[in-house]
Amino acid sequence: MNAHTECALHVLWGNVLEVPEVLEVPEGVVETPVEPLVRPRRRGRTTLLIAGAAVLGLVAGTCAGYLVQADREPTKLPPLSQPVLKQAKGEAEPLSAAQDRRVKTDGDLRKLLLKKPAGAKESDLADDDGWMELADYADLFEHPENAFGNLISEEFRRAAVTSWKVGSTYGVEIRLIQYRQEETLQAPVSAENEQYWADAEDGTESWPVAGSGNGMAYVHTEPDTEPGYLPQYSAEAIAWRGDILMEIYVWDTKLISKKKIMDLAERQMERL
Repeated sequence: MNAHTECALHVLWGNVLEVPEVLEVPEGVVETPVEPLVRPRRRGRTTLLIAGAAVLGLVAGTCAGYLVQADREPTKLPPLSQPVLKQAKGEAEPLSAAQDRRVKTDGDLRKLLLKKPAGAKESDLADDDGWMELADYADLFEHPENAFGNLISEEFRRAAVTSWKVGSTYGVEIRLIQYRQEETLQAPVSAENEQYWADAEDGTESWPVAGSGNGMAYVHTEPDTEPGYLPQYSAEAIAWRGDILMEIYVWDTKLISKKKIMDLAERQMERL
């Protein structure tokens, strides 16, 4: 029985066999030298030392800077008060109407309307006092019940109107619609909306109103026809200035010239 067989038997019998310190090498087997184990180097120690040094350097630099700054005298701040300006003596004169547009528009709006030309007759479209109530103005829209609520939300303030007739077929109506404009600039919004619909009609020619900056004049070349009535042509001008929307409507049984509607629009804008 060789040494290997004897070890296996002792294990099977439950005996503990002491491992020999030196094992015999069987004959014919070449012994290979075994290199001693080398303990691996613990990593991270150098990195921790470098990081700790960096932190200490940062803290030391901060403390040094604080001590240097603490030894300096505080920088003086500029004074909060400004030099007192001398007040002009006497009472300030209010701006004229030419300089302050609100002097005109906050007054009697009816005085800004064009005057009825000589020989023209009063039209039954305008109220006797020259004012148009909110309900009456809303009634001019296609859906008065909706227009009434919209005008309230759009901060409608008041409307001045004038109209006249020349002969039996020619007529003019001019409206000045004023908004409060506390929340939104409603006058330009309304003007742009009406200009859109005026230009959308078939057979319409349009031109900018000189001197207005935003006004447009329209001539509708196709007449409105209804059974029992003569064909009626129309023209209109839409513009705004400040918080006032300007609307001019002209109608006749014959085509209205560009010169006629442009003359009315330019003269009305001059009065604003």
